[in-house]
Amino acid sequence: MTPTARRSSAPARPTRSSASRPSPEARAVALDLGAFVTASPSSYHAAREAARRLEEAGFTALDETLDWTAEDVAGEKYVIRDGAIIAWSAPKQASATSTWRIVGSHTDSPALKLKPNPEYGGEGLSQVGVEIYGGPLLNSWLDRELRLAGQLALRGGSTVLVDTPPLLRVPQLAVHLDRGVNAEGLKLDPQRHLQPILGIGPVDVLEILAEHASEAAGRDIVAEEIVGFDVVTVDAQAPALFGAHEEFLASARLDNLSSMHAEVQALITVAGSSRGADAPIAMMVANDHEEVGSATRSGAGGPFLEDVLVRLHEALGGTDATRRRAFSGSLVLSADAGHAAHPNYPERHDPVTRPRLGAGPMLKINAQQRYATDAVGIAAFAQACEEAGVPHQHFVSSNAMPCGSTIGPITATRLGITTIDVGITLLSMHSAREMCATEDPILLQRACAAFLRG
Repeated sequence: MTPTARRSSAPARPTRSSASRPSPEARAVALDLGAFVTASPSSYHAAREAARRLEEAGFTALDETLDWTAEDVAGEKYVIRDGAIIAWSAPKQASATSTWRIVGSHTDSPALKLKPNPEYGGEGLSQVGVEIYGGPLLNSWLDRELRLAGQLALRGGSTVLVDTPPLLRVPQLAVHLDRGVNAEGLKLDPQRHLQPILGIGPVDVLEILAEHASEAAGRDIVAEEIVGFDVVTVDAQAPALFGAHEEFLASARLDNLSSMHAEVQALITVAGSSRGADAPIAMMVANDHEEVGSATRSGAGGPFLEDVLVRLHEALGGTDATRRRAFSGSLVLSADAGHAAHPNYPERHDPVTRPRLGAGPMLKINAQQRYATDAVGIAAFAQACEEAGVPHQHFVSSNAMPCGSTIGPITATRLGITTIDVGITLLSMHSAREMCATEDPILLQRACAAFLRG
């Protein structure tokens, strides 16, 4: 006889659902984003990894020190300035009356940056002197292995990139020696508590950098050749998918390589597609130094983008007057990651507008114009998302919380072009290791491609 099933007062166990499972295409794009991050430990590496991908797709480099002709700027080209890159795909019919569709991002992330005299030490250990770059979550840099990456300037004027394996660690003080840490909170002095350990006994930091730069340079480099450097730390752990259905990606530098990766791949997609005779010039820009204010020659506050636009327009036979007309019909999409609503801190977000992981890119809006988005921009991005079949959402800060900013307002101010601020949602933003939904990078990439097509 079949026994009678007993009723249970326990809640029913949820059935396994495929709703949160990323699509194979989304998974592939997220893994490719991880590969892009791994190849881009510094802003200099990010610019050159973008260039490598663009060259594989048929783009060629232009030199800023040379004259540009109409033939030079036609087709698919790119320019690198320090840790920033601009690339474009100009239709065959491009002329002085052509408008631009531009997607912008930034190449830098919060980090610990090497000081000019980096040798520190104590208790028989060698350390590396660092200062704070941008606004990192300082505690996230503790107890994890760190790489060193950036650019070295050599005697004679040449430069070389350096990217080391895991070398450093900032060890946290044991709880036995800080009994109140869990109850009272961790208090870090940036000068005393964040100097990473490099080795036992004296270690010459420049010798280490020279050793690891030699392979990139294709020759032996000695420490005495290094006369300057811009070198930062980066989390050495590889990006990885995780979650019940691998619906999340954990990685360093998602702010803002998630946007840079999307715009590079979107531009490659658009360059390889057919466009109408009146199509705009599709362009991407990835500025450096956004995390520290953008006021540099390769930052959004500097002249890089304007320089390239002016020279490109003049090569096509334009004048200042026709350029201003072209600007008035152009659009910029400032793509920078933003905050997802945090389940452990719901009060830190707007009570109604609550961006979610996996719900598509968000339009970032701020009444104080910390974001450049206006109603016209909202409509333009909504149209791009509709054409791409991509969902989108909104972001607005709680009135009780200060709002960050992006390259968007800076670019709009410099150029006078209508600018829209967007980005995917993150948790752990400005941590040494951030997280996003596996599904979101492909959605942003598709939205950027639709936007660039015009």
